[in-house]
Amino acid sequence: MKIKLLFSCLIAGAAIASAQGFKDGVQYFRADQPEEAEIILTRTLNDPTTDVATAKYYLGQVALQADNFNAARTFFEEGIAADPKNAFNYVGLGELALNQNNASAAADSFKQAKSLDKKNAIMLTDIARAYYNTDPVKYAKDIEKTLAEAKKANKNCPAIYILEADMLAPSNVGEAAGYYEMAMNLDPEVNHPEAYVKYARTYFPVNRQFAINGIKRLVELQPNSALAQRELAEKYYDNDQYTLAAEQYGKYIQNPNHFKRDEQRYVGLLYFGKNYDQSLALARKILSEDPNNFYMRRMEFLNLAALKQNEEAAQKGQAFTASKAGEFTANDFTTYGDVLFDLGQDSLAVIQYEKAVELVPDRAKLLTQLSDAYTQAKMYGKAAEAQQRFIDAGDYVTNDLMILARRYQNAAATAETPELRNQYVTKGLEATEIVNQKVPDNYQVLITKARLMLIGNGGEVTEPIVAAFNDVLNNVNKESDGVAKHKSDLSFIYNQLGKYYLGQKDTYNTKLYFGKMLELNPDNAELRTFVESLK
Repeated sequence: MKIKLLFSCLIAGAAIASAQGFKDGVQYFRADQPEEAEIILTRTLNDPTTDVATAKYYLGQVALQADNFNAARTFFEEGIAADPKNAFNYVGLGELALNQNNASAAADSFKQAKSLDKKNAIMLTDIARAYYNTDPVKYAKDIEKTLAEAKKANKNCPAIYILEADMLAPSNVGEAAGYYEMAMNLDPEVNHPEAYVKYARTYFPVNRQFAINGIKRLVELQPNSALAQRELAEKYYDNDQYTLAAEQYGKYIQNPNHFKRDEQRYVGLLYFGKNYDQSLALARKILSEDPNNFYMRRMEFLNLAALKQNEEAAQKGQAFTASKAGEFTANDFTTYGDVLFDLGQDSLAVIQYEKAVELVPDRAKLLTQLSDAYTQAKMYGKAAEAQQRFIDAGDYVTNDLMILARRYQNAAATAETPELRNQYVTKGLEATEIVNQKVPDNYQVLITKARLMLIGNGGEVTEPIVAAFNDVLNNVNKESDGVAKHKSDLSFIYNQLGKYYLGQKDTYNTKLYFGKMLELNPDNAELRTFVESLK
């Protein structure tokens, strides 16, 4: 995944990007994202370009939505003090009165708003929205009446159709989308980008690419809008288009009105796009401002591991997995385990894999990773047990059974007692038999079965084992390139058969199999001398 990065611009982003100031906060609120709106409105409140009265109105609306009535009243009253001619803060006081079951006071506030700007269709629509937000059933007539006033003031006001779409959306998505589209068509200056955002939100579950194309159009029309930039990045992310999401986030975080948490998502996208150096650099930038950021500590560790900077990765991994500041994932522990394996600390590495399984015991596939880890640490008995637990969980394929048989083969070969060795051999042979029923006459099954039988007999070849070896040889003969492909196994089998027939004093077969072994290993002078000595 290749992502175009402008990291040199990250620090200077505020100077380069042309931002919309407090207007971005207004757009976020209108797009039903009050938390984001509050952050930007608060951040930009003292900027010289901010319309304080308007900013206070939307901050009051945010407080109202959170049922923080005292704060809402303060904001609306401060807005009126900043600009007594701004009608919207009277709308805010009216909605507050409705929430406090004082319809009479609400009507007085709305009347005051209308007296200041009776032909402002947007303001009139906000009055209708105030009724709708409070109780759409109780105030149905007031909503209808006020929307009629708004249409009389300006029948082409996009805000009217956005409210009507919002009212339709819960019950009729298709018709709501039509109203959002009407608002977009009536808004050539794009003063209401929330129509595009809500339209895309409505269509995304039905036609993702169509919704994305709509937001792309919004970005073209309003290239400096933080809302537009972020929405496009989010839509790409939600559509699993991580390369495009990373590119868009790279542009968006240069906007002064981006959110710090979005930098963190960008770090993750860079990591999953294998841009480890850039991801690490940004993670460390964030950590310099927020040293205890759990997610960034994770990303710093994961990037170091991906870059094979194992010594530092081990230090960061140890500190990160020992912390109690957040919720771990299995990948945290398995990645730390891989780092420790790379450093040769096998016994410590398997502990991390055990932690991963303990963290999510229902994720059976992790047991195969634990089995691999035990195998790498030469803990063959535990490797077989972990693979068996995975098989017992039921969600496996035939090759998983083949792996199980080999795990038992390794465990049997290294078992400390004959009893334990025989248990492993029996279980391994059971696994090969199941695989043979599913995939008859398979080379890997036959060679594993023969080796298990040999291990189970203490390394001594018997007639049944000879028969198992011959089954392998017959299978090899069916392959055009069987000898070249299985040279190592063939050398082993010929050696075992040669020794067996030598013990049987069968000179013909002894010479036959040692001779075949010599054909595979012509540079073995000692073997050549021995074969030539046979009469």
